[in-house]
Amino acid sequence: MADSYKILYEGGEAEIEVKKSRFIANTKPVRSEEEAVAFIAEMKKKYWDARHNCSAFTIGMNHELTRCSDDGEPAQTAGRPMLDVLLGEDIHNMCVVVTRYFGGTLLGTGGLVRAYSGAVKEGLEMSEIVEKHRAFEMMVETDYTGVGKIQYILGQEGITILDSVYTDKVEFQLLVPVAQYDGLVKKITEGTSGGAKIEKGDEIWYGLLNKEVILFEE
Repeated sequence: MADSYKILYEGGEAEIEVKKSRFIANTKPVRSEEEAVAFIAEMKKKYWDARHNCSAFTIGMNHELTRCSDDGEPAQTAGRPMLDVLLGEDIHNMCVVVTRYFGGTLLGTGGLVRAYSGAVKEGLEMSEIVEKHRAFEMMVETDYTGVGKIQYILGQEGITILDSVYTDKVEFQLLVPVAQYDGLVKKITEGTSGGAKIEKGDEIWYGLLNKEVILFEE
């Protein structure tokens, strides 16, 4: 199992113009083929008067399910290049639809590939991408003599503190990436000469968006 992967957290919309043809990209997070198909249908209904509504989506931690459609454009000039952008950026669980309003000038095979790829890239720029990390909760209990050392270690390791409680002792609730867990236990144990009590909590997936912690159900 991967310890981290990128997902589309919040969809966006962007538009580019190429030789008077308009290419409108809409992105949306999806977790199943049914959700992706529904979004594609929604975009086709919204842009019912457009000549093409091309689409691509990828679902799963390892891109287990991928689909794409040229929707009437020449084969391999729209859907596949769009999907290649998603796979190249390694973004999971997302769907993108690029709507084209024809401007009267044929773009040729290469021009179409560049236009549809470019529209997807612009759409991603207007979206929120979050990297999900697999982590364990860690509860650390210490007396006040160990607080400074523990805080220093957490700062050095870039560990997220979910909560801290100060009573006659100090308790930290931490979010520790899986790969760092054992090493952190060792550093805190050595740094406090074994004086800190450490407990391992649940496995959690989390991400950071604008420095805010986002907790995921899986």
